[in-house]
Amino acid sequence: MKTLRRLALALAGLAAALLAFTLWTARAGDPSLYPPSGPDTETVFLVSHGWHSGLVLRRESLTGEGAGAALRNIATRFRAYDTLEFGWGEARFYRATPTLAAFDWRLALSALFRPGGNDGVIQVVGLARPVRESFPRADIVAVPLSPAGFARLLARLDAGFRLTDGQPAALGPGLYGPSLFYAGQGRFSYSNVCNHWAAGLLNAAGLPITPVLDTHPAGLLADLRWRAGLTSLAGPEAGPDLSKP
Repeated sequence: MKTLRRLALALAGLAAALLAFTLWTARAGDPSLYPPSGPDTETVFLVSHGWHSGLVLRRESLTGEGAGAALRNIATRFRAYDTLEFGWGEARFYRATPTLAAFDWRLALSALFRPGGNDGVIQVVGLARPVRESFPRADIVAVPLSPAGFARLLARLDAGFRLTDGQPAALGPGLYGPSLFYAGQGRFSYSNVCNHWAAGLLNAAGLPITPVLDTHPAGLLADLRWRAGLTSLAGPEAGPDLSKP
């Protein structure tokens, strides 16, 4: 009985510590940016592939206020596509894991727990069809942003690319569709995974985020629902899917 009581107290203490850490690391939004109050808005889409999330933006918006050399170069390079998906991950693991069937625990553990973190990469995918048609089985959230909030998102996204001779450094084909990997800034680790990256972009645009929840796509979706008042788009459950999560 004493052992069970101690175990219960330990679990309760762990839960309380986790809750306290969750609340302590939560980031407030910027009410001057989000939710947008004027008629002019720019909608971006958060796409959850089950283990990974990315953001979908209109290609023509990548040359607006806040954009820099990286996004302007990408807008030109992917000019055949109306929308683009951006996703961030660890250089080796991300590029070696096109599907869950290709999951390698050794690469995953190295990506998450290597001291000092690992190099990050950004995958850019050109979408020939609207986002829901491109990813019919994904969870997708439409996020309306004010012009100022969107400009800040663009600035943060642009700063995430590593430049060589003033241009984003392409590293080769991406995992699916017409896509490329680019060298990224920042270090990937358990405290800075792909979903944190996507949440950080939305936070730059004024949305409140909770990094502990945002570690997993399901938590990120819940965070957007609870703190930002957003809901997932309804859509078909069958059909060809561009990605292979």
